[in-house]
Amino acid sequence: MTQQQPTQRQPATASEDLRSVDRELLSALRGGQSMTIGDLTDALGVTATAVRQRIDRLLSAGLIERQKEVAGRGRPTYRYGLTVLGHQRAGANPAELADAMWREIMAIEDAEVRDAVVAGVASRLGRQYLAKIRAIADDDDPVLSDLSLEERMKRLAGVLTGERIETDVRTLASNDLPVLDITACPYPSLTEAASHDRAMCRLEEQMLSEALGKQVQLSSCRLDGDDRCQFSASPETSDSVDDAKPKQQER
Repeated sequence: MTQQQPTQRQPATASEDLRSVDRELLSALRGGQSMTIGDLTDALGVTATAVRQRIDRLLSAGLIERQKEVAGRGRPTYRYGLTVLGHQRAGANPAELADAMWREIMAIEDAEVRDAVVAGVASRLGRQYLAKIRAIADDDDPVLSDLSLEERMKRLAGVLTGERIETDVRTLASNDLPVLDITACPYPSLTEAASHDRAMCRLEEQMLSEALGKQVQLSSCRLDGDDRCQFSASPETSDSVDDAKPKQQER
């Protein structure tokens, strides 16, 4: 009889580095068949102790799962297989595929169709980041819609930084409104491919607005020679942020 062993672990993010030896174990499991420690020892040509160390790391990262097999009165054995996330991490690097797909989108001659596709991608990415923000929230955290724009930006910045998109949130002294700074272009090759019409800039603007639940606009851009890409509240959002601030009592 095979029993699934439930575990409560934080899933790995897409950007977390894997050791080369751990990637080798994931590759060994890509065939779809679960394997025992003995199977993995033979496949990888290493000791059982080394396999167990790798298994512990990959279980903690949520990349593999363990199944318990009970046969008769003997000691149970365990078989290991990839989780959905493990299959994603064990696969080929999707960067070249993403680059090719983006260039094909940019090659669409009908501007209306091209813009609709870019907007759809931006919306989907924004919803994915929103889901990640919600996934790391504590049970006693307030509902996201109840948070200020600044607090939403801070939470999104934490998610983006975890994915190697260096992000910072600060308040401008000129108007006391929060801005989200991205100090290095997250998709440099894709941005270059569409620099003539700033399609990637529009995508990021729409993506961040979707994730924040508030409209933001690109107010500074590295393509213009600025040292960062800065996203600030749109005029409509700025009005609502000002209205939400506590008013000082007149004396």
